[in-house]
Amino acid sequence: LLCGSELPPKNIEAIRTANNITKRIRYTTAYFSTSTHSGTITVTMLAQKLARSLNTRSASSPWMRFLNSRCSNSSNASGSSIAAVGTRGGVGAGTRPAIRSFGVKSSDDGWIPDCSMDTDVVHGGVVPCDKTGAILTPVYMSTTFVQESVDKYLEKGYSYSRTNNPTVKMLEEKVAKIENGYDSICVSTGMAATASCINAFMNTGDHCVITNCSYGGTNRICREQFVPLGMEFSFVDFTDPKTVEAAIQPNTKMIFSESPTNPTLTLADLDAISEIAQRHNILHVCDSTFATPYVCRPLDHGCDLTIQSLTKYYDGLNIGTGGALVAKTPELYERIKLVQNMHGNIMSPMTAFLMLQTMKTMGLRIRQQSSSAMKIATFLESHPQVSRVVYPGLASHPQKELADRQHRNGLHGGMLWFDVKGDPIKLMDSIKRPWTLCENLGATESIITACAVMTHANMIREDRLKVGITDGFIRISVGIEHPDDLIRGLDDALGQL
Repeated sequence: LLCGSELPPKNIEAIRTANNITKRIRYTTAYFSTSTHSGTITVTMLAQKLARSLNTRSASSPWMRFLNSRCSNSSNASGSSIAAVGTRGGVGAGTRPAIRSFGVKSSDDGWIPDCSMDTDVVHGGVVPCDKTGAILTPVYMSTTFVQESVDKYLEKGYSYSRTNNPTVKMLEEKVAKIENGYDSICVSTGMAATASCINAFMNTGDHCVITNCSYGGTNRICREQFVPLGMEFSFVDFTDPKTVEAAIQPNTKMIFSESPTNPTLTLADLDAISEIAQRHNILHVCDSTFATPYVCRPLDHGCDLTIQSLTKYYDGLNIGTGGALVAKTPELYERIKLVQNMHGNIMSPMTAFLMLQTMKTMGLRIRQQSSSAMKIATFLESHPQVSRVVYPGLASHPQKELADRQHRNGLHGGMLWFDVKGDPIKLMDSIKRPWTLCENLGATESIITACAVMTHANMIREDRLKVGITDGFIRISVGIEHPDDLIRGLDDALGQL
């Protein structure tokens, strides 16, 4: 059965024996053009369903990649809906998820098999330009794309940059590859990725179990925008999976993790929480911005979607802003791509081009930042003006066992925090370079932030104190400067309190 209609056997045979997808589409549409369905079935809808039925959907084909998103332009005509993909049951619960094939590194292309993440982050998915041999993906600063003819409409895969742009698509595929997902959407900011996720999978009357120590912007958008729209959120402690499960209600559609959390660096046991989500047929989303794929890949631990603020470690140079929402399965990807296209929530080609370059050094940066963060955390633990230090690499971290089990290659990232004895504002005002007083994190420059009055000032004070963000809470993002210089800077400022 194709498109809900029964084709005559001779038509099915002609379609199956056609030697390429274009002929299959033409044979099928030729049948429908003479049937009563011609007014309700579009060529792109038909192509997608036909390709799926014949198992011919190729991720490496720009034509079929674009059809996947183009079909989603017609509201729910393609079959995608919140009801269909908003639960694990809608994406094939209990079955192996579809894994996307990024075929540009096959042996046929001259690549050795099974390249490491360090190699993929440099080359993954990028193919030199056929016409010029340019090693970098070009910046396609074009609103629209000329079609050769009506018959060949969308044959090259692109028509309008709100839906797809070649430069942005390359970044989306590369992000998906290193996050071990099926595909991703890249949007303007990390908050845009978070909003896209909730918009895609929740409706009025739906409930979400979310960490009680999420990024301040996440907390705010849930309370200020989505609650007035009739959605419900339970902010609970995610350090104990039993607490998460106890918060699930009959109308729960999503579990929203963040690991490590911003800024308290508490961890969520993603395997345990994903198992709970599977049993209850609920989507599990994880914001992994602090971790990066070098420290933890949530999709490897059973999560359905990963959120990244690309502004942070992917960019890493304080150049651009961006966000990514990575889907584990084709069905989830279709839904988030539809929402992105409807909202016009996109990334500029120039930003995508820059991030394609900056992310190449992410592994080098993360290793240096993790090493320096450990040295700085050890120094701060012994300082008389510091009452507490939290870093997942320290033996004193309350979840050290989980950190060692869940984090990759002994890396724990470049983020840590400490509680200062004395006036945190004085510390902020007296700290010297190379420390930089500003908001942001994950960059090559080391950044120091007083969270209570800066990044999390929008949180209700009682809620902030409840999760451990005290008035003296200092968050630091360790850059790639020499750690001894950073330690001297902190020691000097702490000595003035």
